Amino acid sequence: MRGLAQFCYKRRRFVVIGWVLGLAAVIFLSAAAPGEFSTEFQFPGSESQRAIDLLEESGASERGGIQGQVVFEAEQGVDDPEVQAAIEGLLEDISSSVPDVEIVSPFEPGNEHQISENGLIGYAELNFSDRDFEEYTDQGKEIKALRDDIQVERLRIEFGGDMFADEPTFSNEFIGILAAVVILLIAFGSVIAMGLPILTALFGIGSGIAIITIGANIAPIPEFTTQLAAMIGLGVGIDYALLIVSRYRDSLRDGLDPEDAVLLSLNTSGRAVLFAGITVVIALLGMWMMNLEFIRAVSTSAVIAVFLTMAAALTLLPALLGFAGRNIDKFGLPHRKEAPGEIRKSFWYRWSRVIQGNPWPALIVSAGLLIILTIPAASMRLGFGDAGNRPDTDTSRSAYDLLSEGFGPGFNAPILVVVGSDDGNPDEGALGDLQAALEGTEGVASVGEPIPVADSVALINVFPEFEPQDEETTDLVHRLRNDTIPPISEASSLTILTTGASPGVVDFADYVSERLPLFIGAVLMLSFILLLVVFHSVVVPIKAVLMNLLSIGAAFGVMVAVFQWGWGAELIGIDRAGPIEAWAPMMLFAIVFGLSMDYEVFLLTRIREEYDRTGDNAQAVADGLAATGRVITAAAAIMICVFSSFVLGDLRDVKLFGFGLAVAILIDATIVRMVLVPSAMELMGNANWWAPSWLLKFLPTIRVDGAEDFRPSHPVSESPGS
Repeated sequence: MRGLAQFCYKRRRFVVIGWVLGLAAVIFLSAAAPGEFSTEFQFPGSESQRAIDLLEESGASERGGIQGQVVFEAEQGVDDPEVQAAIEGLLEDISSSVPDVEIVSPFEPGNEHQISENGLIGYAELNFSDRDFEEYTDQGKEIKALRDDIQVERLRIEFGGDMFADEPTFSNEFIGILAAVVILLIAFGSVIAMGLPILTALFGIGSGIAIITIGANIAPIPEFTTQLAAMIGLGVGIDYALLIVSRYRDSLRDGLDPEDAVLLSLNTSGRAVLFAGITVVIALLGMWMMNLEFIRAVSTSAVIAVFLTMAAALTLLPALLGFAGRNIDKFGLPHRKEAPGEIRKSFWYRWSRVIQGNPWPALIVSAGLLIILTIPAASMRLGFGDAGNRPDTDTSRSAYDLLSEGFGPGFNAPILVVVGSDDGNPDEGALGDLQAALEGTEGVASVGEPIPVADSVALINVFPEFEPQDEETTDLVHRLRNDTIPPISEASSLTILTTGASPGVVDFADYVSERLPLFIGAVLMLSFILLLVVFHSVVVPIKAVLMNLLSIGAAFGVMVAVFQWGWGAELIGIDRAGPIEAWAPMMLFAIVFGLSMDYEVFLLTRIREEYDRTGDNAQAVADGLAATGRVITAAAAIMICVFSSFVLGDLRDVKLFGFGLAVAILIDATIVRMVLVPSAMELMGNANWWAPSWLLKFLPTIRVDGAEDFRPSHPVSESPGS
């Protein structure tokens, strides 16, 4: 690290120019050849996927596009001549304005089922051929504009489907950056010291998002990936730069020359950043074990964002510090400058002594609180949000509610039963028996007539009594698969499979639940090994793993209480409770575990540095906490603000993810890092650093702190800060 720091410091002009040119190049390429983002949920070996494969093999899914609806409500009845004329005119306008769309009108003979029993609500189906998602959204805006020409009293028209959903009205990232600016100004009291972490993070994030956009040309990448990458990259990028800048300023106050201050900062905090970044990358790459293409795409994209922000902190930042020199505190706010050694007069030193004076109460209270917060996590139910979770000002949400009101809560996500036969058309008698069995299943509201879609395949729509996100709908899917369908299938030799939104969610949730323990176990084991190699202690990695699990479990518990149980959900703009997004637990675990390791490594590095110097565990814990408390608090506050800014958006899944990350960091940086860790380390004493002698013989020596082998290349100034 010393060699890297020296190169970046002495060649700082070339380093900065290289980053500027590199950023400009990838931004230009991403603008010239942007990839198309698309979310492809495929669950290998699942029943819903086998049903889709059966449809494709039979040629029953030739259209390949998406479906939308024109949903309308008329107080005078949808059969009113003026209403009917207006809707038919709108459908004709859509047909003439948008190419390759098949329209199924409720006013055509045989489509009476598209009008509710009370005659007040109806819908027309819009079946689009396959096209780019950008074309879908552009045509969705065009179709919505056609509604403005209709002037019929007491007629309400809404549009259902993702292509009609409203786009976010503002960028959440800028709110997070603004909050980071304020916190850094308070922490550093200097415009220059504040600006360097922000600038470094923006270089890393900008490069990462541009590369991800280019990568969408090569592999399918989900639409929400860039938001997640920005969220993660902004948080870790500012954090990593903050740690290095803090150590640099401390070194200047200790009397080091600016060059030596840069070298020491990278040789200490830089090593911690490198190690912490590697830990985050390992946790993110662990998601490859889930064996899902879209999860791998999200994982790889997040790794790119973390790697580039880490690279910017380790190369661009030392160069920028070289330009800043002793002017790092210029343009500062009024603040008190600390003298060398003054950390023992700080709040964090006094706080550490309070915890060390009462270790058992601190340990019991903090651990007990975490366990209580974790309890709701045992009730976690996985699923997916849908249009019903969008803001009530969104036309797709209004259409969803109208369809539920007119045709039942299960209408928005019917269970599709695919019936295949190897002997030509499925036997009508067997289809009749299946239809009767489906109708008699508990939780089924209605069953459609069998629809032949190919020579050997028929479809049956099953409408649940409950909403798609309700637990009863999940139970119904299992009931159909385990109890209703097998006897019919065995008696007739038909291939009967279920698919659709609800079965797909069930399959995904089951798939994730099966593989999640393996993923978590692998991440924990690799993290344990890394910490073991760095700190040459068995106790430290065990403690770190257990405490990180407690903080993540507590965050999961709070997330379940708010989003699934609805406690205080209205405070963050959630007007209905629902399941936890099925992909969120593994993503949150990977990211939160990696980020919590950041604070663990930074804190333990300073404690180990002091312990190696003094051999006094209690004093080392107090000095380590005093030296890092303010920085960890500022870093955590920045991350909390960055992640919380995404809660202000409209999308439920992004809200949930941002909320989960913010709560996890808040818990980790306060209860865990400032209470649980020092109390546990005080109680264990010198045993913190124990490892079997035979094990130490096989462990390589990798020092993260790097302070003890540092020798300044210039004489230390006798007048710090001069």
